[in-house]
Amino acid sequence: MTALGTSGTLHLKSLTKRYGAFTAVDNVDLQIQRGEFLTLLGPSGSGKTTILMMLAGFQDITSGDILLDGRSIVQTPAEKRNFGMVFQGYALFPHMSVRENIAYPLSVRKRPKAEIDARVGEMLELVRLTDFAHRLPNEMSGGQQQRVALARALCFAPPVLLLDEPLGALDKKLRVEVQAQLKDIHQRVGTTFVYVTHDQEEALSMSDRIVILQQGRIEQLGTPSDLYQRPRTAFAASFLGKSNFLHRDGATYALRPEKIDLSPAGKGSNANLVSGTVLSVTYFGSQLKYQIAVPGMEAVEVDVDAWRGGGTMAVGADVDLSWADAAAVRLDE
Repeated sequence: MTALGTSGTLHLKSLTKRYGAFTAVDNVDLQIQRGEFLTLLGPSGSGKTTILMMLAGFQDITSGDILLDGRSIVQTPAEKRNFGMVFQGYALFPHMSVRENIAYPLSVRKRPKAEIDARVGEMLELVRLTDFAHRLPNEMSGGQQQRVALARALCFAPPVLLLDEPLGALDKKLRVEVQAQLKDIHQRVGTTFVYVTHDQEEALSMSDRIVILQQGRIEQLGTPSDLYQRPRTAFAASFLGKSNFLHRDGATYALRPEKIDLSPAGKGSNANLVSGTVLSVTYFGSQLKYQIAVPGMEAVEVDVDAWRGGGTMAVGADVDLSWADAAAVRLDE
């Protein structure tokens, strides 16, 4: 399927939003390329939803600019920006069928019936709901309803699709399934997606790039691999995944739990070696998570593939922890 949109490059220039003395978004500079899947990731209060609402035109900016394909849109009202929106709550019309829900944005734009029928058919095929066209929303699962909402948001070929925690209402298993479907749809339509979530796994599995936000500012920006393997700050290292922090020679290093080798006492061998005692072992099916007490350090978390038999390390056992030099990433001040 060819791309639905023909534009969609966004540029946020010194974007700022204040509420009285409180700064929700603080001087954010960000370029989003056409066709990119970019995720705004951060805890509650980090500014991610405020940025999305300013992009949508639902909130005024305090200062700065937003450019779409090189033109400022800050004075353009929300309904004229022509962006698609998908929310956590679906916002489907309960009295309308799936087909009617998807057709609605084209109907209010007074497009010809033949065009509406053709586009709706294309959207139903895109989200794999052709056989559900005449059902009402309450006759469908949450995942199916979210795909209807996605089809409705894409049917009028918006240059940008804004998604605000769209999978938050789904259970974990269904959320993982819809993540894969959403990524596949993005790759097929080529529309610019700007996605808001606080879910790290969601961000890692779907995004071309991730913006980690803290207190209204960009903490770090990069590909999922870059951010996970080479975090620059303690916040980035701890928010995107789990990290242990080592303090050596006046510097702080982040060390991921899965990059530590766990051995019985006296059996460890690597460039870096410390000894400790097992505080706890938690079973997660595919993984065992250990908490290890190490003298002079905070408790160290170590992740071990369960099938490797690491469960033989009982609580209270003396163990060795070791890791390669390259496993520990030096952080900025």
